[in-house]
Amino acid sequence: MPRRSKGARLQLKATRRDKNGKVTHQATWIIRDNGRDVSTGCAPDEIAVAEERLRDYITSKHSPKRRVRHIDDIAIADVLSIYLDAQLDKLRSRFNVHFENEDTIPEIRKLKKRIERLNDWWGAKMLGEVNGEACRSYTKKRCQRGGARRDLEDLRAAIGHHADEGYHREIVKVSLPEKGEPREKWLTRSDAAKLIWTCWRYREMQKGSRQPLNDIKVPTSKRPLRHLARFILLGIYSGTRAGAIAAASPISALGRSYVDLERGRYYRLKQGAAKTNKRQPTVPIPVRLLAHLRRWHRIDPEAKHFVEYNSKPVNSVKTAFRTAVRLAGIGPGISPHTLRHTAATWLMQRGADPWQAAGYLGMSLEVLLNTYGHHHPDYLSDAVEKIAKRGPAGERKEHVSGAVSGAVIPMKRNDSS
Repeated sequence: MPRRSKGARLQLKATRRDKNGKVTHQATWIIRDNGRDVSTGCAPDEIAVAEERLRDYITSKHSPKRRVRHIDDIAIADVLSIYLDAQLDKLRSRFNVHFENEDTIPEIRKLKKRIERLNDWWGAKMLGEVNGEACRSYTKKRCQRGGARRDLEDLRAAIGHHADEGYHREIVKVSLPEKGEPREKWLTRSDAAKLIWTCWRYREMQKGSRQPLNDIKVPTSKRPLRHLARFILLGIYSGTRAGAIAAASPISALGRSYVDLERGRYYRLKQGAAKTNKRQPTVPIPVRLLAHLRRWHRIDPEAKHFVEYNSKPVNSVKTAFRTAVRLAGIGPGISPHTLRHTAATWLMQRGADPWQAAGYLGMSLEVLLNTYGHHHPDYLSDAVEKIAKRGPAGERKEHVSGAVSGAVIPMKRNDSS
């Protein structure tokens, strides 16, 4: 009778030495699974990390059932797992990365984090348990209404994908909390200039001495925020989302947003990437921005991207951006996406045609007008003009202006007057 498998488990692999007593392999935790050894890369004192690696290994071994079942027999963990596999395949293809390096991509890290949060609360439940009450309970537990809505949108997409694959036939609806009010934070021209100059001039501070009692820091020659100055200029003058700014390149290649410096065109959609709901149309480059881009290319013609840090493309500038905002002292609530809000606001303030502004920014006309339309100099101007305009002579005889609550009040004519 074959021996029963003990399942995946942790085991401490001892230090290995050669015949001369020299250490060749340090002691590490490994995962033993039916005769197979999988290294965790954890030292003996890193037991907590090793246990987490074991948990991830066991989770990765789970293979959800892919056949038609009733929703009361389908674990939501299976639904999320199938959806995550499909989305990761798309993202790996989009960013041209292998699974070993996928966690370097912010979009992949965020997706995994959201699915992990969903699985922690929903995973043990069955698909038939999804209803309005359960969704409201999750929103209350999540505390953040916007974050809960984003998570539940992923749950809804996962359930829709499961149904589209033909794995269940019943209708399951996810109740979403109401959307929050759109953010209207934007930068004035003086704030933008202050932020750019802060990034350009800032020098890294380090201790001037290795003495433990000497905590005085002095500026060095390192300029860790200069790449962010370029990012800000691109964001403000093009209104482009952060991912396309980071991928902007003077060289046409897969996975890059090509900037044609000769024709002055910005192909914001990364080459080889599929179109999504986040519109990224090709747009002409403003003259002032185009001059900057050409100058940057002349300074470093070997650079593959316009925004690089230590000669490497950036995946995210959130940490550097927070530092720059703090150093510039321009107030809280400023993020890289604020640059897009700023571009839209400036376009409206300068009286740009809404249809052309929406096309340039890559957003719908409805979103542009609802969120930024009140900045336009012609906003409700016709209504304001008409409300105070005097009517025809015949109408004036029948009405007398009354200054009560700012309204025009009709009054009966006094026959004795």
